Amino acid sequence: MIAAGSFANRKVALFGLGGSGNATARALVEGGAHVTAFDDNPQSVEAAQAAGVPVGDLRQADWNGFASFVLAPGVPLTHPKPHWTVDLARGSGVEIIGDIELFARERRRTAPEAPLVAITGTNGKSTTTALIAHILAHSGRDTQMGGNIGKAVMTLDPITPERHYVVECSSYQIDLAPSLDPTVGILLNLTPDHLDRHGTMQNYAAIKERLVAGSRTAIVGVDDVHCEQIAARLEAAGNQVIRISKRLELDDGYFAAGTDLVHASGGRRETVASLDGIGTLRGQHNAQNALAAVATCVALGLSRAEIQAGLSTFPGLAHRMEIIGTRKGVLFVNDSKATNAEAAAPALSSFPRIYWIAGGLPKEGGIETLRAFFPRIARAYLIGEAAPAFAATLGAAAPFEIAGTLDAAVAHAARDAADDSAGEPVVLLSPACASFDQFKNFEVRGEAFRSAVQALDGLVSFGGTPQ
Repeated sequence: MIAAGSFANRKVALFGLGGSGNATARALVEGGAHVTAFDDNPQSVEAAQAAGVPVGDLRQADWNGFASFVLAPGVPLTHPKPHWTVDLARGSGVEIIGDIELFARERRRTAPEAPLVAITGTNGKSTTTALIAHILAHSGRDTQMGGNIGKAVMTLDPITPERHYVVECSSYQIDLAPSLDPTVGILLNLTPDHLDRHGTMQNYAAIKERLVAGSRTAIVGVDDVHCEQIAARLEAAGNQVIRISKRLELDDGYFAAGTDLVHASGGRRETVASLDGIGTLRGQHNAQNALAAVATCVALGLSRAEIQAGLSTFPGLAHRMEIIGTRKGVLFVNDSKATNAEAAAPALSSFPRIYWIAGGLPKEGGIETLRAFFPRIARAYLIGEAAPAFAATLGAAAPFEIAGTLDAAVAHAARDAADDSAGEPVVLLSPACASFDQFKNFEVRGEAFRSAVQALDGLVSFGGTPQ
């Protein structure tokens, strides 16, 4: 745990006693703060109190006595309307911050030279975060990963000058971290998202921009107009900006040329790494993630050999184009995280011949936007409530069967793909649906797929281990 010593002997209000909120409260107490924690859920308050967190009803508190108010990122700060605690804090002139801000202040207090990489963007930030952390750790650097991925940031190991921190930041977290100052800040991309919490696309983009604006080195993906404008603004303000692109040949920055990752500078172009043969980084979307990771690791002083070795051994993220293994020449891929059509598109674009397991609880629009990928579908195996609607959309464009359950779909797809002589068949779970008709969540669905595949005779798991 990182003790929040910056708040020693100060009165701090805290609202939101979920996982990260409890961790933040404990970090404040450990650092010597006088904490009053609360939640709208009485059971959460009781559980926190039982765990030793000081609690109190913030409706009855004297807000003029608080130096700071720490808000959990899941609680509305501005839209659709501020939470009642936000109104009370603002009415008393109390600063409103979150756990990422606590971490930033503690880093400045104890070890400002500790390398900090902060990653944000609408899509790809978790993969990029995990990839950077993996490359650093694989090279022998002492590395901690957390934030919006995995561990709450204040539960990471204490800050020391040589320890590297790789932190994924959501827009909610950035909004509560006004002094975040990473060594390297990454903004991957921007598309409309979370507008119910930020009001407009302009507000959403402005919040994301703060992360890179406060960075010593800003790495910005310039494949969308919002990020392109942000990169130009930062550069005009004198910030150090490194542009990356998965589709443009840049004159200055890092770009993808097939599976090569190229650095352009001063009229020279040089391949710095390659994604050739790295199954966990297949697809154009992963090229952007890898470009960000490469640019970051170069900025942090890693050698090309260290970077390439890290890329080549990246295991990927669970349920996000996760390679389970191979059997009879067939690759099995778990993309259970794809809970809508847009999320399924990257996986469908990454393989030429697909035995596609799709369906579940349907989202608005179904799979119509995936029509361009239907020629890649050798056969579809439809499950859950969406099966009839997906069948109607596929029609004559791709062969399909209504398998009903995931177990049946895996068995049938494995059988059919093993008989495919066309080359490089893939059994892909990328449901384009929520899971709630048959599974508790997409993780449970992905684990069920993994278990069904691993039960197949003759499977060689990713990494070469026979089952």
